[in-house]
Amino acid sequence: MKPEPHAFLGVRVGAYTVDDLNAAIADAVATGRHIIIANHNLHSVALMRGDATFRAFYEAADVTHVDGMPLVPLGRLLGAPLTRAHRVAYTDWVPSLMAEAERRGWRVFALGGRPGVGERAAQVLRERHPGLTIATAHGYFDHTAGSADTAAVLATIDAFAPHVLLVGFGMPLQEHWVHAHRSRLTANATLMAGAALDYVAGVVPTPPRWAGRFLLEWAFRLAAEPRRLAHRYLIEPWPVLGLFTREWVARMRRGGV
Repeated sequence: MKPEPHAFLGVRVGAYTVDDLNAAIADAVATGRHIIIANHNLHSVALMRGDATFRAFYEAADVTHVDGMPLVPLGRLLGAPLTRAHRVAYTDWVPSLMAEAERRGWRVFALGGRPGVGERAAQVLRERHPGLTIATAHGYFDHTAGSADTAAVLATIDAFAPHVLLVGFGMPLQEHWVHAHRSRLTANATLMAGAALDYVAGVVPTPPRWAGRFLLEWAFRLAAEPRRLAHRYLIEPWPVLGLFTREWVARMRRGGV
């Protein structure tokens, strides 16, 4: 059964666990459907208000889960029954997803990362899952709709005919690209993978998994990539906290907290 979506901070997310997401993909493969799996974190909440294409992507997504751990306690304070199990980061999901792909014979295509990073990540995954069928293409191409680069990438994906497509350009570029080409993406499940390939390949150090449980994962990511993530972690959260405060006060006045 598909989890009921919960609305807070201007977004809607379902209380999905790793097993729920794997089951959603398995159902799409079994029924021949094509679904888009999106995720939310504080960064996406901040981007939602000023990016119409970004909002349209989420409105069209078939499944939206929690990626950022701060959304769990914030959501709970605003009435959403979320637990730690409903925070599904790709660092935690990829091992289970690849094991499921190996077991079920799903073909996986990973699109994103710098040249060479995707193949390095794929090699790591093949070593861990010898029966896994996976192909990659880097994300450094002209993402413009109708460009020769994009046409070539779509043709490569079509030729491989993946069951699962991971798109990792970073947010919001990956969402914009998928939204623009949704009708051409024939994988049973298309996932927004962010920097997942970088972590698997070891290009970027993976934060210790206990850090996420204590809301400290951002600090490890910031230390690893300060120039890229400083604005996201040090500036963007403040307007989101303002949004949370207004919504929490409104619920208090209604007697909802």
